Amino acid sequence: MDRTHHVYLVPGFLGFANLGRITYFGHVQRILTARLAALGIDARIHIVRTHPTASLPTRAARVAETIATTAPRGDGPLHLIGHSSGGLDVRLLTAPEVALPTPLDVERLAARVRTVVTLSTPHHGTPLASFFTTLRGQQLLQLLSLLTIYMLHFGHLPLAGLLWMGSLFVRLGDLVANSELLDELFARLLEDFTAGRRRSVRAMLRDVVGDQALMLQLTPEAMEVFNASVLRRPGLRYGAVVGQAARPGLRSTIGVGLDPAGQVTHAVYGALYQLIAATPRRLSPPLAPEQARVLRRAYGTAPSVAANDGIVPTRSQVWGHVIHATIADHLDVLGHFRDPSQDPPHVDWLVTGSGFDRRRFETLWDDVARFIAQDAPATTRPPRRHGS
Repeated sequence: MDRTHHVYLVPGFLGFANLGRITYFGHVQRILTARLAALGIDARIHIVRTHPTASLPTRAARVAETIATTAPRGDGPLHLIGHSSGGLDVRLLTAPEVALPTPLDVERLAARVRTVVTLSTPHHGTPLASFFTTLRGQQLLQLLSLLTIYMLHFGHLPLAGLLWMGSLFVRLGDLVANSELLDELFARLLEDFTAGRRRSVRAMLRDVVGDQALMLQLTPEAMEVFNASVLRRPGLRYGAVVGQAARPGLRSTIGVGLDPAGQVTHAVYGALYQLIAATPRRLSPPLAPEQARVLRRAYGTAPSVAANDGIVPTRSQVWGHVIHATIADHLDVLGHFRDPSQDPPHVDWLVTGSGFDRRRFETLWDDVARFIAQDAPATTRPPRRHGS
């Protein structure tokens, strides 16, 4: 009898796990392995290589195929952890009697799943998805994608790239759509990759614009349909990790200091934050009383409609039990925050001023490991407040 627990980490939009050295889940895999072992859980952790921009059913089918390949016959429990849109992939996979584009017996696989954990997932959509389908939005999305890939690969931005990127911003949150400057910036950043990696990155950037399936499905309006039709599986425990980044402004800009890379990426973050902060109140989901109590204990007050992590509104990330809430941006929760003393070092993707650090990262994944280790549903324990 195979009692090994199989834990599947499912990436979100773009799925950087597909780009070789870029470790989308590298920091998570190390800490979660250690935390589960400390709890006496014999676990194998698998990283799912998804279709980066494909539709949710296509991505969910890839998760099912990965499970069938890596844990085909054992009776060991399955645990699914999805970051960003990856959280929607695992919700769809585990929905009762779901039809996915795969010949596999999805119901048999889903029946083995014991827990679903979603991190920074747009359960109620994100306004950025609607914006990213516009011409101006596609330009910002390509820039953000290349910036993220470059930062996680090299750990810094070149001076020339910083100058070009800075020239795209005339003030915090205002992106100037200049195709000539963007072409120069892309060419400068791409030339630092090897020829093979450059081809992979170019292919991904083409997919970002050419395949709009996922973006269209992540709009708040589309997620209303998703939530009405994708039902919860009885007996399955759902837990959510919720992030809220620091609000950008004069104080946060001064706090970045004189570091040019920090100032430029903070400007990018400011643009993203302000786009999401304009979410109409009617599109903000209500919070259940217990969810609201947990978030108030974590943040001091329930998140406003404007609160977000730079990609997803904070209130949109709430689903099921809130097992952890923290001040963090969208990739901080994966370990992509600045910590050069760590081996291997943690690299920040954007400077947000959220102050996320190794201690908060370890606390977050302690809570996730404990949630997986529980044998039965339990009342949600209030998450630690971020400063404690």
